[in-house]
Amino acid sequence: MNKSLKTSDFDYALPEEFIAQAPLKKRDASKLLVLDRKTHQIFHRRFFDIVDYLKPGDLLVLNDTKVIPARLIGEKEGGSAKIEVVLLREMEKNSWNCLVRPGKRLKIGSRVVFAKGKLVAEVLEKKADGSQLLRFESKGVFKQLLDKLGKVPLPPYIQNSKAVSNKSFLGKRYQTVFAKSGGASAAPTAGLHFTKPLLSKLKKKGIDIANITLHTGLATFRPVYADFIQDHKMHSEYFEIDKDCVAAINICRGRVVAVGTTVVRTLETLARKNKLEPCFGETDLFIYPGFEFKLVDALITNFHFPRSSLLMLVSAFAGREAILSAYEEAKQRKYRFFSFGDAMLIV
Repeated sequence: MNKSLKTSDFDYALPEEFIAQAPLKKRDASKLLVLDRKTHQIFHRRFFDIVDYLKPGDLLVLNDTKVIPARLIGEKEGGSAKIEVVLLREMEKNSWNCLVRPGKRLKIGSRVVFAKGKLVAEVLEKKADGSQLLRFESKGVFKQLLDKLGKVPLPPYIQNSKAVSNKSFLGKRYQTVFAKSGGASAAPTAGLHFTKPLLSKLKKKGIDIANITLHTGLATFRPVYADFIQDHKMHSEYFEIDKDCVAAINICRGRVVAVGTTVVRTLETLARKNKLEPCFGETDLFIYPGFEFKLVDALITNFHFPRSSLLMLVSAFAGREAILSAYEEAKQRKYRFFSFGDAMLIV
């Protein structure tokens, strides 16, 4: 690993107009920048053209995590102050690690009331990373109440009022078509471009498809604040790899193509175990230039935040200069960035 890289080495200018505020009408109509990491050649296509770049025998690995309605708005008990709570991860039954805004209003033992007491949360712990551990009490089944009271936590840079207020939009478009394992507070955004017909077309061509699960948290998208990247501490996230995925990897006769950085981190966590076998647990694997990739051969991803661990990961895969150069060309060609933006294929 490179011990001298600075976080500022992964900065770039991005005017606000490049940040996608809403998805396109058709998921697979987004632009696709294809980057050859050996020659640094760049090709500009549409996402549905990805069929042309995948070959029979390739293995496409998806993250089947499902975004839950993790955003709740309540009031501090005994007052009228509005409190926003975003569930990040269930630590034990009805106890969740959460982001709380404004977090300074609450102390250990403070309680937040939702829907006139149908749901109440008590602060058990305030953590060094700014998150808080809350225990929920509910009049009814907690997850059923969450479905009624919660909203999908869109990234904070999404300011389009129509999009934010449209429940159908939230439920369908900030969710992959293959999502099934509930537990994420943010979407694995590279997967948002796929449609069921496109996946069927890939299967007919002889491309195998397997799933992993990594429950994406909002912390994944946060900028890195340390001056030197090796001083950054990744938040751990829960993952699962089942026997079907391991079997697909073992018999793969082509390339392993990761759909998103979450899949990369999960597969490379698997690759660092004693042997390839079904597993689950926590990963805080931080991938930056100098990293040795053992499983992933190609990557489908979106365009990432400046100074983010995600930008560092794709730079490790394709080279920092090649990635930053590709980003500059993407801006020249009016690509759309971040969660609802366009895609990149690195081969």
